[in-house]
Amino acid sequence: MTTIHYSEIVCDNCLNGEIVDERNSFDLVHFAQVCGQSPDWVLQLLEYDILPARPEDRIHQFFGEDVARARRAFRLQRDFEASFSAVAMMMDLIDEVQQLRKQVRHIHFDRD
Repeated sequence: MTTIHYSEIVCDNCLNGEIVDERNSFDLVHFAQVCGQSPDWVLQLLEYDILPARPEDRIHQFFGEDVARARRAFRLQRDFEASFSAVAMMMDLIDEVQQLRKQVRHIHFDRD
């Protein structure tokens, strides 16, 4: 069975659909283009641990799941006029809330 991951992206009051295959990998330049940003901006995401750390030999290899994370970071930066360090903290908090919600759902599911 083939799994296709579908995400809808809303920008500038128009709805654009985009299929993101999490198995695809991108180099730095192509990843920056997909995110609509510069390679320097992407490197800042790595420097502030907004994107997951990579082995030294794959430091500039990115995956489909990284696209969503980078775009979320951009929206936080834009909407709150936040620095990279502030975005990193917000992303950590968002990740923690999502993890806690999963745990609560799991607890409720086990009780039923």
